[in-house]
Amino acid sequence: MQQINDLLDAKLIEKHRSQEKRNYLGASMLGDECIRKIQLQYMRHEMDFSAQNLRTFAIGHCLEDLIAEWIRLAGFDLRTRNENNEQFSFSIANGKIARHVDGIIFSGPDFLKYPLLWECKTMSNKSWNDTQKRGVLVTKPMYYAQVQLYMAYLDLEANPCMFTALNKDTSELYHELIAFDAEAAQRYSDRAVQIIKATENNELLPCVSSDSSFFRCKMCGFRNECFKK
Repeated sequence: MQQINDLLDAKLIEKHRSQEKRNYLGASMLGDECIRKIQLQYMRHEMDFSAQNLRTFAIGHCLEDLIAEWIRLAGFDLRTRNENNEQFSFSIANGKIARHVDGIIFSGPDFLKYPLLWECKTMSNKSWNDTQKRGVLVTKPMYYAQVQLYMAYLDLEANPCMFTALNKDTSELYHELIAFDAEAAQRYSDRAVQIIKATENNELLPCVSSDSSFFRCKMCGFRNECFKK
């Protein structure tokens, strides 16, 4: 019955909107092509998510927990929480830049060196195949920027990040070791400072396009808010 779905969707969106909004710039956004999109999120503007989007996010989180268990079963000492049972995280610039990370691997099979950052994603079949074929740097620049900043801010530069991706359609797993790139980490860190300073000076940074029908803008959850500006 569609009435049931309508009720579920309405309550899911209501719950999402009632949650406290983050008051910091999330490092996971800094690799986005559009700097205004990142700034609007930092300014705590509400991105338009459908109930389907929210269900997809929730399923992804549950799958990440399951993948973490598989990683541990294979002999890796993967920890997703610290001794205080809190997620591993960092906070810099007086709390203006912060992020929680998926986990840190402290030991495991001897073909790798430890400790190393662990980042986990779930993908559709098309996206997963593309990432497996061409790598994270080319196909998922946002994820690449994300892990570079995490390694820099958590002092995990010595060993590569272990990036794990699950194909949600086939249950296949892809693992990629991503080495620390100091130049990229600095570039995205500088971008964060630029966004913070512009916001404090009431300056709205440029959008990736001036045309609201541009394909990236059409898919953006900030489209209405952005072009209203």
